Amino acid sequence: MFVSTKEIEVRYAETDQMGVVYHANYLIWMELGRTSLIEDLGFNYAEMEKDGIVSPVLDIQISYKKPVRYGEKALVKTWVEEYDGIRVTYGYEIETFDGQVAVTALSKHVCVKKETFRPIVFKRLYPKWHEAYERNKKKELKA
Repeated sequence: MFVSTKEIEVRYAETDQMGVVYHANYLIWMELGRTSLIEDLGFNYAEMEKDGIVSPVLDIQISYKKPVRYGEKALVKTWVEEYDGIRVTYGYEIETFDGQVAVTALSKHVCVKKETFRPIVFKRLYPKWHEAYERNKKKELKA
């Protein structure tokens, strides 16, 4: 399983009245993590959009463990948690720079035609990308 790592410098505008990162900003960081993962695997989401394909979010699960504050740095770790050729679930762990887990999350996506929102067969349109996801998804543990 390949894990992409993206460093984030916490900006003042990302914090709330309590001085910690506002909860919705972690979703933006997750998007940065997904984009980094895709690029690290050798692909480009913007190019896929030029083909008329988009990848809307189907589901988000997020758990907040520890606050991250202005002036700190965070690491967004992203990987392919599950992939079935149509839907992909990305896994995330956002850590403080000293290695403490601040957030764990999953986001599920499906690739669709932008005009119709009908799902595509990812393997058919992007066979190399499909192979990379198959090769790098989290391996299930055998009991």
